[in-house]
Amino acid sequence: MAKILIKKGGFLAALLFIGFNSFAQDTPPQEKHVDMGSIHGNFQIDGQYYQPDSLIGAPKVPEKYLSNAFANLNYQRGNFSAGARYEAYNNVKQGFDSRYKGQGIVNRFARYRTDLLDITVGNFYEQFGSGLMLRAYYEPGLLYDNSIDGIRVISMPKKGITLKGLMGKQRSFFTVGEGIVRGGDAEVNLNELFDSVLGKKKLRVILGSSFVSKYQADVDPNLVLPLNVGCYGGRVNIIREGFNFLGEYAYKINDPSSDNKFNYKVGEAIYATTSYATKGFSFLLQGKRIDNMSYRSDRNASLQVLLINYLPATTKQHTYSMLALNPYATQLKGEIGFMAEMQYKFKKNSLIGGKYGTEVTLNYSQANGLKQIGVSDSSGARTFYKTKYEDIGDNYYHDFFVEINKKFSKKWKGTFVYANQFYNRNIVQFASDNAGYKALKTSIVVADITFKYKSTGTIRLETQGLFAEAGDMITNSNLVAKGNWATALLEWTPSGNWFFAVYDQYNYGNPDKNLQIHYYLGTFGYSKDAHRISLSYGKQSAGIFCVGGVCRTVPASNGVAISITSSF
Repeated sequence: MAKILIKKGGFLAALLFIGFNSFAQDTPPQEKHVDMGSIHGNFQIDGQYYQPDSLIGAPKVPEKYLSNAFANLNYQRGNFSAGARYEAYNNVKQGFDSRYKGQGIVNRFARYRTDLLDITVGNFYEQFGSGLMLRAYYEPGLLYDNSIDGIRVISMPKKGITLKGLMGKQRSFFTVGEGIVRGGDAEVNLNELFDSVLGKKKLRVILGSSFVSKYQADVDPNLVLPLNVGCYGGRVNIIREGFNFLGEYAYKINDPSSDNKFNYKVGEAIYATTSYATKGFSFLLQGKRIDNMSYRSDRNASLQVLLINYLPATTKQHTYSMLALNPYATQLKGEIGFMAEMQYKFKKNSLIGGKYGTEVTLNYSQANGLKQIGVSDSSGARTFYKTKYEDIGDNYYHDFFVEINKKFSKKWKGTFVYANQFYNRNIVQFASDNAGYKALKTSIVVADITFKYKSTGTIRLETQGLFAEAGDMITNSNLVAKGNWATALLEWTPSGNWFFAVYDQYNYGNPDKNLQIHYYLGTFGYSKDAHRISLSYGKQSAGIFCVGGVCRTVPASNGVAISITSSF
């Protein structure tokens, strides 16, 4: 592996040398202002010193100190750009896949763009439509990276037409997966294409179509597996002033894998989102139905490894800790979900709006399983089940909340939330109908008050309560945490640079008094321009952290953590 990394680094250095050298040859000696291009990038390190804590279930860490670090370095001159990302996990922090242990240059690319062609070689990220068929992206908070290492070509042969083609292998920790990913996408903006007729029309229409295929050798001694698995579909985007509609459909041929227990059933996905916004009012409506749409470049991979596509979440991504304590993860095997949201701002100097106006948000989201009808396997088809569009299965999750944002004066403002959640732990946490846990039903309240006592100084008090209506609550650790929770956060920003905060998460409702634990945490830091450093000490409860329906499990921990970020 070391030899591979050296070659990757040498490849990037050669590209940078070629860029500088070619410029030196092309630039007349009499030029006074020499454009050598620009270099920019960013750096981040998150480290923690761990202390064992059997009471909260914090595991022992032999190394004591673990860290995740990365740095991006990018060079650009004219139409040419190149870059690399170095990552170091020594060793990877708790809650992340241990296969990330190590360090090296894991992402490098060179790109050249003209009016007709945009060519990238090396690692790149790409998305077709909403991602139902292909989405390669990077999310450092989840340590999720399914970039494609290969070649991508984008062409705009005519105004209003965009064509994309790509081929390569996906990143898998510090190497690449076995399968080869190939894909193409075409998008047509009708208003731009027929500018003379539709250019000035308020109604805009964009059409798109994609095809993606993966190749993986068949080494299974018992089954005949498809070597090439294709996925194709289309989409339409309609926009008129504040109205926006996007609908997309995808179809995948039989793709037996460990995700579906090597089921030969075809996969389907349909996703639609509609929104409207005008002054003081907006609404959003999303819906999806996915069936057997796990799509990986390695049929034997699991968790969030080597996924080619992305199944959009139709549940709200919360930032308050109690609202996000039991987040929903998109179910790869199949689900039906929807979300509706309405936001209204009462005018200033009205009865409800008061002097500064009042903003109210209503949101409801729900996810259900598919009602599966068993199919006899006597013919050897190995399809196992079939589904009907009109049939809806068990409730997996629902979330209803009301949020009020109110400014009381020039110095005081507040956010207030009430939420009601239903959480099917058997499915969401344990992927089983028979895990033996009752569904969790909770009511959650939040009050967040900010006092701005000077132009650069603020004090913020945040209080939250979670009240379990039925069943016990598990936080995905060796210990079971039950009953009600309360949290409080006091944050002080004395200037535009320094910040201090103390936080307590308290499981006061646990019937076992020995487990009525306070999870104290204190933090302070300094930020200036694009640079930030923070230091914290305390306990963290176990749970699940999600971004856009993609989740990872976070174990309980106790210790000192440091975070440094910088960009230039």
